[in-house]
Amino acid sequence: MADEPLWVPDSDRVAATGLEKFMSFSGQRLERDFPDYQSLYSWSLEAPASFWSLFAEYADIRFHQSADEVLVDGDRMPGARWFAGARLNFAENLLRRRDDHPAIIFRDESGMRIELSHAELYRSVAALAGGLRGMGVGTGDRVAGFMPNHPQTVIAMLATTSIGAIWSSCSPDFGLNGVLDRFGQIRPKVLFSADGYRYGGKQFDSRPVITELASKIPELEQIVVVPFLEERPDLSGIARAAHLEDFVSDDTEVIFASLPFDHPVYILYSSGTTGVPKCIIHGAGGTLIQHLKEHMLHTDLSPEDRLFYFTTCGWMMWNWLVSGLGSGATIVLFDGSPFYPSSAALWELLEEEQITVFGTGAKYLAAVEKSGFRPADTCDLGSVRTILSTGSPLAPEQYEFVYSAVKQDVLLASIAGGTDLISCFALGNPILPVYGGEIQCSGLGMAVEIYDDDGNSLSEGRGELVCTQPFPSMPVGFWNDADGRRYHEAYFARFPNTWAHGDYAELTPHGGLVIHGRSDAVLNPGGVRIGTAEIYRQVEKLDEVLESIAVGQDWKDDTRVVLFVVLRDDVLLNEAMEKRIRSIIREHATPRHVPAKILAVRAIPRTISGKIVELAVRSVIHGESVKNTDALANPEALEYFRGRPELQED
Repeated sequence: MADEPLWVPDSDRVAATGLEKFMSFSGQRLERDFPDYQSLYSWSLEAPASFWSLFAEYADIRFHQSADEVLVDGDRMPGARWFAGARLNFAENLLRRRDDHPAIIFRDESGMRIELSHAELYRSVAALAGGLRGMGVGTGDRVAGFMPNHPQTVIAMLATTSIGAIWSSCSPDFGLNGVLDRFGQIRPKVLFSADGYRYGGKQFDSRPVITELASKIPELEQIVVVPFLEERPDLSGIARAAHLEDFVSDDTEVIFASLPFDHPVYILYSSGTTGVPKCIIHGAGGTLIQHLKEHMLHTDLSPEDRLFYFTTCGWMMWNWLVSGLGSGATIVLFDGSPFYPSSAALWELLEEEQITVFGTGAKYLAAVEKSGFRPADTCDLGSVRTILSTGSPLAPEQYEFVYSAVKQDVLLASIAGGTDLISCFALGNPILPVYGGEIQCSGLGMAVEIYDDDGNSLSEGRGELVCTQPFPSMPVGFWNDADGRRYHEAYFARFPNTWAHGDYAELTPHGGLVIHGRSDAVLNPGGVRIGTAEIYRQVEKLDEVLESIAVGQDWKDDTRVVLFVVLRDDVLLNEAMEKRIRSIIREHATPRHVPAKILAVRAIPRTISGKIVELAVRSVIHGESVKNTDALANPEALEYFRGRPELQED
């Protein structure tokens, strides 16, 4: 772990942050001092009801009815209830600003640009919500989006949730079976879909998939098609389909349903790589208050900011991004390939749209570095104040790359959480320094600890990332899980009354965290636990290695580490290359991390949200079936791992 910080905020910047303002606000209300972040964090755990109540007031969350009690059964997990008796509307809190300031800016790889003001966004939501109410959509109905990351997707979500219906979305690169695995479980009443999408300079027609969905989900009463590739696409072959312009109403005002704090607002999905995806139900109030906390305090988002996250509508970061409207900020949407027509594509967008907060995946930053492109050499990134990274652990080398090749004076915040909580356990902090390879802090109100296998809390060393207290954005439950058994098994079965997240991590002396990989992918050669990210960080330092994946192979009553690498086209995996790989791992990790076998592959299988799938690869090399290849963006890549004769040799 680094001894010296890569970035330290100056005192003027710290004083102007929302976090400092909230510390002052809370201190005045409580008549106590919060001299630093740790004191505020400790209080947020000692007095969770007081913390969340004061933050709701600070954030000006619009309640129709205040809570009878902020936290009921706060010693139960699951089972705790937040803001009992309160009523609000999720969409209303995202549509509170209604002036002519930009609310949404959309760009795609073809050069298309759309801008909507907050006033225009409100009117568009009113018109679409009227259309939904007119066809009988009501509280608790499901409305699904099979959409690119387009303004109309945001409008459809807000119209849906304004009524009290539940929104769920997949990106259009999901295949038919992947969509059916998700929407087929929740049985939506309405489906929004674009006629197609663009990626990598090509156009893809979505109508064949939505034609099949119309026939396979009988509960679908209406398919609303948004023009994207064509002005008025032909819908003659799609049952119960209508053009968007024919579906919307003349309404100009939104009628916001008054709903309980924990009323379902979103259904998100687990990756589904080990079976049919879990349908995770998230509540309106918990999602809202958690996102506002992360935006206003940890990201320092304000109404003057422009927030951009590179994401699709099939990843929870889309939901997180859209909540930026609740802070009055401008959200910037992009649809397409981040490398089309060149590695500069997103960086030029940042410059042109004057983005202040830029979010992306760790693998994207690594890929930019591998491409040789240095954004600072060609792009003016003066507007960028914060860079966020998630999806996988951000290696120390990527921290160094950002500060040397992107921008020196920037807050680089690695963030970690997940679909399960639609938010973060650990994330950035605008008043703390940045250390290479470390997430800056645990989130306010999130009782993050590291447990050993016996459930003992560790102050140092590696173990299971857990949360020992309830938090508002815990799922309402799983779909079709009436007794809560599957929900309990997913998070609470391992340690009583404790959320076990499934990350292998450790706390740092600076109060931050390091994630070493997923717990279920941890390697165990000779009984020593090794996080896969520890290997990737070393191997991918080599210019010749584009990416890698490590798994454990059962071998002679033990486990041996097998490393697969994707090399540059002009590089062969010969004895010298293997020696270099082993040498860099041994030098910077330990001899235990050195793989017994190193094999080259042409590609690594990933989920549609871009995460590598160690468990699927492990199943393949052991001759086992992968239960749900429809969850993968490139299932054909599994064939590079199947039946490798080298894995039958010492």
